[in-house]
Amino acid sequence: MNELQQALSEIQTIRNQVAHETEFRGYGPLSVGLSGLLALLVAALQVHLMGKPAPAALAVWVAVWAGTALVAVLLTGIETLTRARRVHVGFAREMVQAAVAQFLPAAMVGFLLTVVLVRVAPQVCWLLPGLWELIFSLGVFASCRFLPRQMFAVGVWYLAAGLYCLAAGSLTQTLSPWMMGIPFGIGQLLVASVLRFGYGESLE
Repeated sequence: MNELQQALSEIQTIRNQVAHETEFRGYGPLSVGLSGLLALLVAALQVHLMGKPAPAALAVWVAVWAGTALVAVLLTGIETLTRARRVHVGFAREMVQAAVAQFLPAAMVGFLLTVVLVRVAPQVCWLLPGLWELIFSLGVFASCRFLPRQMFAVGVWYLAAGLYCLAAGSLTQTLSPWMMGIPFGIGQLLVASVLRFGYGESLE
């Protein structure tokens, strides 16, 4: 029995190693592109309905974008699981786990940072868009070795957008929906383009 368990463990180790050295083709350009359009739409609606957020509206502002992120993750997750089972036959679970492991630390840092700033330093929450974009860029850079090489340019986009939002936001120190909508809208559309052409597939 011990020999069987050892053999199974070695097989799983080999599978995990293969997953970590194989290009991940599970991300779908369609859901990612839709998440970019969603970000632009939410920003436009937020500008129209809320105008310039007052400090009292901070919780609503954060909730709107947290909800937007959740919808984007759900859309991407559904398509990713479906594609991974079709593209990475026999290795779908390991490939998805490897991909999630690359991005999860950045996502957790973004979540915890948001909670801390909202609770103890709401006066500096105008930093959030820029900080989120910088953190997202780290997640993209961490995932680059699993994805088409053009994805590095997307990481540079989010890095530049985050730095710009921090610099521009310091002038007014207010939360702007467009500081979220434009960087993430364009960024996700760039990701969708890289996936489409990097994978050599049409949007489906």
